[in-house]
Amino acid sequence: MTSPDELLRELGELTTSLGPAVRPAGTDELLRSVTETARRLFGAAACSLALLSEDDSELFYTIAAGEGADEVTGMRISSSHGIAGWVVQSGQPIAISDLASDPRFSAELAGQTGYVPQTILAVPVETSERMLGVISLLDRDPRRPGAEQDMALLSLFADQAALALAGADRFSALGRVLLAALAEAAAGGDLVAVLRRVADELPGADGDLAALAAAFAALARRGAAERRLALAVLQDLGDYAAGRWPSRPR
Repeated sequence: MTSPDELLRELGELTTSLGPAVRPAGTDELLRSVTETARRLFGAAACSLALLSEDDSELFYTIAAGEGADEVTGMRISSSHGIAGWVVQSGQPIAISDLASDPRFSAELAGQTGYVPQTILAVPVETSERMLGVISLLDRDPRRPGAEQDMALLSLFADQAALALAGADRFSALGRVLLAALAEAAAGGDLVAVLRRVADELPGADGDLAALAAAFAALARRGAAERRLALAVLQDLGDYAAGRWPSRPR
């Protein structure tokens, strides 16, 4: 039976080798760049990203740029409240040119940020699996060339935010998978065998992560030559997927 110390050492080696392969690089920095770039590109007074809570009951403003950014960052509202709430509940983008006349708009809430906008463009941030939140532009410049395409363009920014958030979520899921496998292995199992069984039992992406962790754990027990071979195979696979299959000497 593997001792607790050996299991912890093995898990530490596994997370050290596997972590960089799946950890999203600079998620917060990327999201901050998305909001600031969108604000500048659209000539908007402000841009913000609000994310749904775990139970979908609240929207949490995590990133903001421009007017009222400091005040709005960290704000929480009901996910059924306001324009942002309407977007995540309906799953539809929206453009409003006169916020004061729209019953969904809360001037009181906007006033808490120190900036009350006149117009808004908001689109959902989502993956194929779930709604994540909403990205909003306040008082964009409608006279810019190409402004009629703003809805479609902001949706592209929302897609980039969704990709970054999905990557961060997968990394968190990996941690849960590894800790669950460690707990079971500590009760008298082999970590690699447990990870392989967990991979067969878990659905979807979590099962894929467990299988990936099992493969890394098995490689960690091998020598340097085997690890180099595995790396070469992965690099060749990446080249093939990108349509750049390298020519081989015959």
